[in-house]
Amino acid sequence: MTNLPERRTFAIISHPDAGKTTLTEKLLLVGGAIHLAGEVKARGANRRARSDWMKIEQQRGISVTSSVMTFERTEADGTIITFNLLDTPGHEDFSEDTYRTLTAVDSAVMVIDAARGIEAQTRKLFEVCRLRNVPIITFVNKVDREGRAPFELLDEVADALALDVCPMSWPVGMGGTFEGIYDLAYNRLYQPADDATGAFEGKVVPVAGLDDPALEGVLSPEGAALLREEAELAQAGYAAFDMAAYRAGDLTPVYFGSALKDFGVAELIDALSGFAPGPRAQPAEPRDVSPEESQVAGFIFKVQANMNPQHRDRVAFMRLCAGRFKRGMKLAQIGTGKTIAVHSPLLFLARDRELADEAWPGDIIGIPNHGTLRVGDTLTEGEVLRFTGLPNFAPEILRRIRLADPTKTKQLRNALNDMAEEGIMQVFHPSIGSQWIVGVVGQLQLDVLISRLQAEYKVDAGFEASPWDTARWVTADDPKALDEFVGQHRAAMAEDRDGAPVFMAKDAWELNYITGRFPALRFAATKDRR
Repeated sequence: MTNLPERRTFAIISHPDAGKTTLTEKLLLVGGAIHLAGEVKARGANRRARSDWMKIEQQRGISVTSSVMTFERTEADGTIITFNLLDTPGHEDFSEDTYRTLTAVDSAVMVIDAARGIEAQTRKLFEVCRLRNVPIITFVNKVDREGRAPFELLDEVADALALDVCPMSWPVGMGGTFEGIYDLAYNRLYQPADDATGAFEGKVVPVAGLDDPALEGVLSPEGAALLREEAELAQAGYAAFDMAAYRAGDLTPVYFGSALKDFGVAELIDALSGFAPGPRAQPAEPRDVSPEESQVAGFIFKVQANMNPQHRDRVAFMRLCAGRFKRGMKLAQIGTGKTIAVHSPLLFLARDRELADEAWPGDIIGIPNHGTLRVGDTLTEGEVLRFTGLPNFAPEILRRIRLADPTKTKQLRNALNDMAEEGIMQVFHPSIGSQWIVGVVGQLQLDVLISRLQAEYKVDAGFEASPWDTARWVTADDPKALDEFVGQHRAAMAEDRDGAPVFMAKDAWELNYITGRFPALRFAATKDRR
């Protein structure tokens, strides 16, 4: 196919509380997708973040599930660009969901708190992007508050992440001395309103350059002098923007701003429009898949249950990688051999949805289903392909689940299957005993599980300590060797929801001991969907 529609499919990554959800809202606002931006932690349902729709997200003011939002913008030349924004959880306990979401994007925006710089979760998410050479635009947020010096922040990005940095804008002071943002690329000064809000309200001062005397007329003498000194040093000391280096993942353009006060948000969308790549080729077996191919192919990177609890719906999110998808198409589910007719494909603005008559490479569409589709599934028009890089991860916390009302065992089973299908947790069935074992990556996932059981399924449950500390999937080239091992260690064996054998270890010492004793077996911390 040629002349594909313009698409920009990107994720926002950050450490918790860096302002990612607020930036998401403002991007939607500037992009025309919503008409009222509310603060994340403000009261009232109509003032909560549009991307945070779970009850626990609204209570705590954090994102714990990935959301997909689509909006369009018409460029000055008349080109219409469709932006697919994937808002990922910032909390480290939801790294699995974030990891899989990052497999579905072509670029990313990394949000950094100006006072804190590079934090642990930011570094982890960046490394995931680096594994897939995902180009990154950096947004240094909250410059209207007291923070670290811009040079210190840029040097930390360069040193900690081994990236060339290219400042595209520069703050005029920070915190109490903040007077605006200077656009280094287009020589424009963005200033806050004169009222108490200090928000950006369209006050743009075009200047001929940093040496333009007009700066003295709109900035304080100290601010003008500081801007000239720092901006000139930044332009001389850091790399110039290079499109090839950015798209290869070697250079990051850096924008300073304040999502809350609307500084730098429009420039960020301009950067995504002008710099970020469109749909890229996706890794698959036995060959990579190019967006120019005419046959439809895509993969499921997320499943979400109960986005509309009244209907007990389940929606599988598919990244379209090739071909022109049309509503009503029949696609082959590779691995099961089933054919699925997609009659009601969806486009999203967080919880809001609309039917999609067609979709193109780079688009994210939702496919309503009842347990047919799972994370990692590949859908094609018939060719046998399997997209790679969407594994399940071994849980770090194992707990027995305790049901308050034994008569609700069936509801509990259905709820656990639904949430295991989403990929945010795993359920293991011990070979001996009847209590299910729930496996998660972090403690917050347990809190979310309990909250959702009560809110969505009306099931009261709690957790008990498990005798096991970690789990590993066991495989072997010789089926007989695997059967013998399972028979000898039945008390420590379980099955996942696919029926695959799982060894439950009491601690790291036991896991190392067993691994050393049985060299013919593989004890894997990840499991690919086949």
